[in-house]
Amino acid sequence: MDASKYQKYFTPDGFWSKLKKGAKKAGSKVIYSGLLLFYAVESPKTPLRVKVQIYGTLGYLILPLDLVPDLLPIVGYVDDLSALGLALAVVAKSIDEDVKLKAKNKLRDFLGEDALKSKDIIDIDGKLVVDKEKDVDTERR
Repeated sequence: MDASKYQKYFTPDGFWSKLKKGAKKAGSKVIYSGLLLFYAVESPKTPLRVKVQIYGTLGYLILPLDLVPDLLPIVGYVDDLSALGLALAVVAKSIDEDVKLKAKNKLRDFLGEDALKSKDIIDIDGKLVVDKEKDVDTERR
């Protein structure tokens, strides 16, 4: 997916509106992934080229008409989760502990304390570590 073509759809208000309306329906994996990207784009440590990728992905997330309508239970967020996952792999290096902490605090606000203990959140954090290690290995070559 070429995320850059969706960049024009991203606005902070649109992002928060989408999350507030669909947090429970979308689930912790979608919400946490979106929050990680949102807080990474706000970080001064994130390079501009990475921010463009994030804006595009978040624009796709809040786009009212995407490949699979979000109105469909569970299935409606599969395409969003795929786009978020691809973006997280690309921007993993820009997601530091501060970004993770902000995302987890906001996730707690949306879905409660138990959401932080879910396997989905642990899996995403683990994948970020693996993706960062791949980036470091690639840079060494």
